Amino acid sequence: MSKTSPDKPDYRLITILITGAFIAFLSNTFLNVALPSIKDEFDISTGTVQWVSTSYMLVSGIVIPTTAYLMNKFSARQIFLSAMSLFLLGATIAGFSISFPMLIVGRMIQAAGSSILMPLLMNTMIRSFPPEKRGTAMGLFSLVMFFAPAIGPTLSGFIVQSYSWNMLFIMMLPVIIIILVVGYKLLPEIKNNNKAVMDIPSVILSTLGFGALLYGLVSAGDHKLLSIITLAPIFIGLILVYIYIMRQMKLEMPMLNFRVYKHKMYTLGAIISSASNMGLFAGMILVPLFLQDIQGKSPIETGLLLLPGALIMGFLSPVSGKLFDKVGPKWLAIVGLILATITTYMFSKLTFDTSFGYLLTLYMVRAFGMTMVNTPVMTNGMNDLPRELTPDGSSLNSMMNQVSGAVGIAVLISVMQGYMNFQLSKIANPTQLEINQAMLDGINLSFFVGSIFMAIGLLTALFLKPAYSTENLEDGITSVRPIGESHKIKRKEQD
Repeated sequence: MSKTSPDKPDYRLITILITGAFIAFLSNTFLNVALPSIKDEFDISTGTVQWVSTSYMLVSGIVIPTTAYLMNKFSARQIFLSAMSLFLLGATIAGFSISFPMLIVGRMIQAAGSSILMPLLMNTMIRSFPPEKRGTAMGLFSLVMFFAPAIGPTLSGFIVQSYSWNMLFIMMLPVIIIILVVGYKLLPEIKNNNKAVMDIPSVILSTLGFGALLYGLVSAGDHKLLSIITLAPIFIGLILVYIYIMRQMKLEMPMLNFRVYKHKMYTLGAIISSASNMGLFAGMILVPLFLQDIQGKSPIETGLLLLPGALIMGFLSPVSGKLFDKVGPKWLAIVGLILATITTYMFSKLTFDTSFGYLLTLYMVRAFGMTMVNTPVMTNGMNDLPRELTPDGSSLNSMMNQVSGAVGIAVLISVMQGYMNFQLSKIANPTQLEINQAMLDGINLSFFVGSIFMAIGLLTALFLKPAYSTENLEDGITSVRPIGESHKIKRKEQD
């Protein structure tokens, strides 16, 4: 990896990584508005079409545990070029897919590439800036994470309505090729001398464990919750994930160092981020389904409703990073989660006649609340880790974001689909109005469950404290400070 220091950040490396990550995040949320169109074209259920999103997040959750190994084994240039090449291959397959399984394969290959970029970028940012500037730096990271979804829904809505969903991938291809060429020409090739070991049993356990768990959760929408098809993979998945974690704790050089969870503020930040992501990502799918399937809105109208909220999250994330540098994480997270919890609950009261303006206002306030959560708690957690654990911390952060998002989507869409099926099972020959009513009831129930996830994050935020970080720099300077408070760097006399 290119050598960076808190004194001289490698802005060339950071800029190229941010550009690649931006395209990856754009692809992650591009299809949310297009899901109803894909569902109709392939004549599949809502529970099935969600695999477009959950398969992407599932593969990310499986690949991300290997990124700490990759960052120790290979240079940033090698990782970036490999990741973008995989992303290009996946986008090509998805763009020219003629069947739903082919689309899923393309999305999974895309995810294998894009999921490597997030931990790489986060680790580079953390290692490039001193603690007192990390809030602002991570705000930039969040800008990428949320600005892509800001333009994604509106742009994809226009493309889907004017052309087809395939164009969402095809139009990306020349941009990805340009990024690859620029990265090949400009990124420095600096070899790593760090020790790294690929533990094959860990990779197998991670893949089977998370795969089985998510498959079981997704199956709950089309089958009874207590059926063997649902419970068996969930049970097997939980056992395999437990064995995987226990194996990491015993390995001298684990694939993912779960010892980072011994640091309290990192653990609390992970719980808050995971709980809020479970409600946040699912809402990005439920709102388009409500607008297009229930209210008959066009993809463009759906994109325009999502646009202001996503812009708020994009542009205010750097501001929340600067506020974090000044006031710390606790009250930012509490206020933000109060707003997010209340508005998510209010989404559970939707009716056929709910106005566009009301939905727009709720979505914007919810987005405003979330800008005060993710950047502060994530940065505070990373600041609680010693420098040698930052690759593991960034990999685990990225993995938990993807896994929690995938689980949130699987659970809430399954709740919606399951409740809808239950309601319709009581009607012999349901009319379209009765089908829409059942779907609406399912969406409302899903948002209510989402508000519970948000409330869990809110309760956890009450225990946040500014993290103390200890940085052992090469010149013998040791910085010990509570993040969010003014400090003086203390020089430590070397013996």
